[in-house]
Amino acid sequence: MDELINNYMNYLKSKNLSKNTLDAYSRDIKRFCQFLQNRNEDIDSVEEVTIMAYVQELHNNKRANSSIIRNIVSIRNFYKYLSRRGVLEEDPVINYEMPKLKRNIPQILTVDEVEKLLQAPDLSTEKGIRDKAMLEVMYATGMKVSELLNITTFDINLKLCYIKCKGSKGNERIIPIGSYAVNCLNEYLKIRPSLNIYNLDYLFLNVQKTKMTRQGFWKIVKQYAKLSGIKKTINSYTLRHSFAVHLLQNGADIKAVQELLGHKDMAATQIYSTITKKSKIVEIYKKTHPRA
Repeated sequence: MDELINNYMNYLKSKNLSKNTLDAYSRDIKRFCQFLQNRNEDIDSVEEVTIMAYVQELHNNKRANSSIIRNIVSIRNFYKYLSRRGVLEEDPVINYEMPKLKRNIPQILTVDEVEKLLQAPDLSTEKGIRDKAMLEVMYATGMKVSELLNITTFDINLKLCYIKCKGSKGNERIIPIGSYAVNCLNEYLKIRPSLNIYNLDYLFLNVQKTKMTRQGFWKIVKQYAKLSGIKKTINSYTLRHSFAVHLLQNGADIKAVQELLGHKDMAATQIYSTITKKSKIVEIYKKTHPRA
């Protein structure tokens, strides 16, 4: 089984998928194979009922619907690969019906809450200066966490006030940044040499002087959210979501927001427009209803 998984992962690597996608596929397939081992089932004897039992286990483990769907997709693609290679005659997942994905509306911070979060770092320390710059850039650009952490010193132009962002599959986009982010980056670049003892090109480095991880950034966001007294459920994408909604609330064209976020599909951006419309309805109600 291990050999099949390794062959499959090598096949996926040849398709130039992102590291995050490859990691997700690997986790999903290995978790499923462990489930089969616990049931004393072989990979070539799996039936649709086995898939149903696995999905039930994921439900019992409180997995989100989106996570369950991703797991099914991972398993389905794995079995397609095995079928094409002649390892299996039948695909047990091909007729399994996907659960419907309920799109959760992302949590958004108000402008005041964003301000509290961005003011939380202690600028008397090098860590605080770095953290402030990271949070300001995240809110100024709406980048994904992986995009933010992959910025190099060659990707920023503080004179012309823009950052070159490398998205998935090598796609690039130019994102303008405002004066707050520019000033914070200038301050960070003054202390960055003391962090960059390994002569790395990555803009943001962790306390070990190496490239920061997604988990490391998440801990930073969580820490400052707590310091700021923000009670909302917040994650490492909250500033990206807030960036999009605040632009739309202030009159930005949705096509421009789509381009800034790097969305290929307008449907992904449309959810932010829905949030904006709901906010306007609430605001109008409070202003116009006599007993609001």
